[in-house]
Amino acid sequence: MNLAPDLATCRLSRQQMAWRAARAIPDGSYVNLGIGIPTLCADHLPPDREIVLHSENGVLGFGPRPEPGREDPDLVNAGKQPVTMLPGGSYFVHSDAFAMIRGRHLDIAILGAFQVSGTGDLANWTTDDNRFPPGVGGAMDLAVGARQVWVMTTHVTGSGAPKIVEECSYPLTAAGCVARIFTDLAVIAVTPGGLVVLEKVAGLSIDELQALTGAPIVAGADCRDLTAPEPAS
Repeated sequence: MNLAPDLATCRLSRQQMAWRAARAIPDGSYVNLGIGIPTLCADHLPPDREIVLHSENGVLGFGPRPEPGREDPDLVNAGKQPVTMLPGGSYFVHSDAFAMIRGRHLDIAILGAFQVSGTGDLANWTTDDNRFPPGVGGAMDLAVGARQVWVMTTHVTGSGAPKIVEECSYPLTAAGCVARIFTDLAVIAVTPGGLVVLEKVAGLSIDELQALTGAPIVAGADCRDLTAPEPAS
């Protein structure tokens, strides 16, 4: 299942995906950004909103990545990527960071995924590829501890297989935890009635999107084009 050439050109880049997801975060939210594409959201937070970023290695109130040459090797996120600290930010022992997660003090966790099911099951810690060892990290705590779980992932794998499936074939991180999915082709809400497409890239029909999705989808009543600005050069 390969993307047609015209679809390949209209897919969002990872930076554009991060911009779109960041714009959906409400003012005043406490948010954890999972390893991978979600970490890019730190560079695209709306400047007119107060959004407090949390990392399970013990950082609260960090900001975007630093300018080249200004990295502090002691100031990193859970993916070991350099970050900056915003006024009022703090760092502390990682057990306190997990207490924040398990105490349900996080409004949103934005996580990557290998698969998401039509009912919101999440599989993001291991696959059947022995070349890549399992990596649980804080994903299981976040998937059940955050008040909302959003997923950011490409719509299909490199070989064209759907990542949004009717039932996950990989071991679950948590069942029924995902509320919203941001991909390079669409924004999809997980509802009790199924998957509802809120936005899709221009030029892509619902039928074409369905062909790239392994679970049934329907267009929302206000389904609109998914757009994002070009990343700054």
